[in-house]
Amino acid sequence: MSDHDPLRFAADLSAKLATRSRHVCAFLGAGVSRACGLPDVDQLQEQVLARLDSDDRDAFAAALDGRNLEQALSRLRRIAALLTEEQDLDGITAERAVALDAAVCRAIVEALDLTDAALDPVLGLAAWVARADYHLPLELFTVNHDLLLETALERFRVPYFDGFAGTLRASFQTELVEATPGSAEEWVPAFFARLWKLHGSVNWAWEEAQQIVRLGQPVAEGTPAAIYPSDTKYQESRRVPFVVLQDRLRHALHHPETLVLISGYSFSDDHLNELLFGAAARRERSELIAFCYSNIPPTLADQAAVTPNLQVMADTEAILGGVRAEWTVPEDPPPDLWQDGRLGLCDFRRLAAYLARSAMREPERDPLLRELLERALPEPDSDASADG
Repeated sequence: MSDHDPLRFAADLSAKLATRSRHVCAFLGAGVSRACGLPDVDQLQEQVLARLDSDDRDAFAAALDGRNLEQALSRLRRIAALLTEEQDLDGITAERAVALDAAVCRAIVEALDLTDAALDPVLGLAAWVARADYHLPLELFTVNHDLLLETALERFRVPYFDGFAGTLRASFQTELVEATPGSAEEWVPAFFARLWKLHGSVNWAWEEAQQIVRLGQPVAEGTPAAIYPSDTKYQESRRVPFVVLQDRLRHALHHPETLVLISGYSFSDDHLNELLFGAAARRERSELIAFCYSNIPPTLADQAAVTPNLQVMADTEAILGGVRAEWTVPEDPPPDLWQDGRLGLCDFRRLAAYLARSAMREPERDPLLRELLERALPEPDSDASADG
C-alpha cells in the first residue's frame, strides 16, 4: 500500500483555505486549552476535586462514579429539579445539590484561570482569523469553557459575534444565531467571525429567571456559571443557548462545500460525533479534516474508512480517501508541517501557526496586526509540542 504524501496534503489544504467562496469552520476541543497550559478534561476533573472541601469532595466523587464531569453535574441538576425539600437521593437533597453544583462550577472557573496560560497557540489562531477574507463568516465552534479564544481575538482586534449582545450583562440573541450565513436574514456582517461555545463558558451566568447572560469577566463566587449543557434546562426552555448553538453547529456542517478543521477533540462525545459524521456522509462536497495529537480514536478511524471526505491526520499516519497509511518523509517541508519525523500539524500550536501563515489578507496596512503577528508566530525550527 502506498504511503501518503504530506507535501501534497499541505498543498491541497492551502488551496482549499485560499478559496474565498468556501464556508470555513474550526471545531476545537480540550487539546487546544491543553496546548495553552490549561487542563484537559481528565485533568480538569482532578483539579475540581482537589479544590473542593472534604464534604463536597466526597459527595461529588460519589456523583462521578461511572460518570464524567458533565454527567455528574447533570445528575446534580436533576436532583435539584425533581426532589422536594424532604426528599434526598444518595444522601443529597435538592438544596445540597444546588450548593454542590455552584461549588463545582466555581472550582472549574478557578481551574481555567488564564493568569499563567501560554497564549501563543491561540494567538496564532486569532492571527489566521484576523487575516481571513472569506465571503461567508468564519465560524469557530468549541466545547471549551475558558476565555482563551476571546482573549486572543480581542488581542488582534478581531470583530466577532458569540450569540450575545450587550456589554455588562449581554443577553442571548436567538434570531441572530439562527440566521443562515449569506442569506437576507443575516444581520451580523460577514466580516465578523463567529465564536460558538457549545458547552457554555466561565463568563456565562444563570439569572433567577433561568436566562443566561454573558458577563465581561468570569462569574463571581456564589454565582452559578452556565457551563455544560443540562437536560433539566432543556425541559424548562428549548431555546436556551445550548440547544440553539447545537442547532447552529448542525446547520453550519450542512452548508454546501463546508471545510471543517478539527483540532484538540477526542471524539468521545457521541452526540457531537453524530453531527460531524452525519454531515460528512450527507454532504459529499464538504470536507472534515481531523488533526489527532495522539493515536487515531477507533470510532473516528471506522467512520473515516467509509467516508472519503472525512480525512484524519495523525503524526505518523493518515486516513485519506478512506485509505489508512503512513506518511512518507518529505524533503524540504514548509515551516510547521514536519517536525522530528512526524506531521507537525497534529500539534495545535503548529497548526495555528501554519494557518496564520496561510491567511490571505496581508497585515502591512495595520502596524499593530503586523507587530502581533511577529510576536505570535513561533520560529519554524523552534521546539514545540503540546496536546492539540
